[in-house]
Amino acid sequence: MLSVVIPTLNAASDLPDTLDRMRTADEIVVADGGSTDQTARVAERCGARLILAPKGRGAQLAAGAEAARGDWLLFLHADTVPGPRWRAAVDAHIAAAPGKAACFRFRLADRAWQARWIERGVAARVRLLALPYGDQGLLVPRALYEAVGGYRPLPLMEDVELVRRLGRSRLSLLEETASTSSARWRRDGWLSRSARNLACLALYRLGASPERIARLYG
Repeated sequence: MLSVVIPTLNAASDLPDTLDRMRTADEIVVADGGSTDQTARVAERCGARLILAPKGRGAQLAAGAEAARGDWLLFLHADTVPGPRWRAAVDAHIAAAPGKAACFRFRLADRAWQARWIERGVAARVRLLALPYGDQGLLVPRALYEAVGGYRPLPLMEDVELVRRLGRSRLSLLEETASTSSARWRRDGWLSRSARNLACLALYRLGASPERIARLYG
């Protein structure tokens, strides 16, 4: 059984596309951190199971995993939409590597040339550092998720922290992309947002607290 876990906070504008694409999942759990828009109504209308969780992506992901019933968990951001062959790619991974985690290949939902440049940078990071971020989705067998301790209630870097515990040898790339909204890059500037992301990762690796990094991330 495959459970999709989606953390939300005022995600009513992005959530419908994601939920529509994930309709072939066995279960969808939306872990909401206190939305004041129509997120809850969207989730319920699309057939997802809505739970309330403490605000913060790490805490929401952990709560969603605990509530989910599947023996495989796919963690997905509300503004990330996997490609149309996502379920076939997931099923192929489960059959070929039942004890390993996996992530999608990163795409930005934008036609700008800067988006292609960022995609190449992400591909290099994943290839060289085995370090995908949460906007690539994360597929994990529940047994492995629990063995490494699951998500921790961090305000930021919860994805990096979990992936580091999983380790390179237990992580694969799925044969499908996932498209993520480019809104942050458009809002902050392509170069500025990318530089900020790199700065957050560098600070984390230097030992800065996730709370401090979250203030920088914005």
